[in-house]
Amino acid sequence: MTGELSIAGVFFPTLLLLGAIAMVLTVGVIRVVAALGFYRFVAYRPAVDLCLFILVYGLLAILAPCIGMHP
Repeated sequence: MTGELSIAGVFFPTLLLLGAIAMVLTVGVIRVVAALGFYRFVAYRPAVDLCLFILVYGLLAILAPCIGMHP
């Protein structure tokens, strides 16, 4: 287990790729949450967005071995 992925001969840290995937997924979650009107109930939207990113990133890091990525 090296903790790196080789894409076209270039090694990338697994956590970097998980962070990029988490960013894309978080944008989708933020759009759904905004469409549902959840942001009416929070005082500071950027803090909620950051927490959503951290939750998605952590979930991906936990599930990484299941999908073949080893952080």
